[in-house]
Amino acid sequence: MYDQSKLVELIQFARIEASATVIDVYPGDGEWTRRFSDVVGPEGGVYSFVPAEVAHFKNDPLGIMRTLAKEPGRENVAAVSADLVAIAEVTQPADVLWMHLFYHDLHTKLIQARGATAADFNRAVFEQLKPGGCYVIVDHAATAGSGTTDTQALHRIDPAFVRKEVEAAGFVLDAQSTILANKDDPQAVKVFDPLIKGKTDRFAYRFVKP
Repeated sequence: MYDQSKLVELIQFARIEASATVIDVYPGDGEWTRRFSDVVGPEGGVYSFVPAEVAHFKNDPLGIMRTLAKEPGRENVAAVSADLVAIAEVTQPADVLWMHLFYHDLHTKLIQARGATAADFNRAVFEQLKPGGCYVIVDHAATAGSGTTDTQALHRIDPAFVRKEVEAAGFVLDAQSTILANKDDPQAVKVFDPLIKGKTDRFAYRFVKP
């Protein structure tokens, strides 16, 4: 996870505020869900959304989130799961949808095996966000012009390609942040390589539903 100053800046960048409704897509160990829960408070809510495409993993990601939701003070957290493109079936219209280091997976065999495509998911997000809602994507950057070439092998994606794909669903790019940029990342190695693990060059986009 990032240092405290970056965490605060990213939450501000995502426009997550008190009383907001947030969807945290594939929340991992739940660290972001916990932070969002603290920010939105009792008048807000956080959907910790575990895509069905990954719910079968041995670490039981949905179980982890269900346990988190039972922690004291987490009454505003709901652990939910469905196919990616069926996100509307288990969440309510949201102010923010947060996707951290997962967008590239929309272009991998694992996710597409159940029929999901990035285009379908982006349209589903567009429908599930309230007018003016924010779609925030943070991911590992691939070489400019590479498109989705490195999504499977390196777990990276070309930022420009992401922007084009998301805008095609009707979103407008509202802001981008370089807070997680790393010019020393060669971008030609897998994100889990000890050389760069935890220090990859990352982009952050905030899209808005008009």
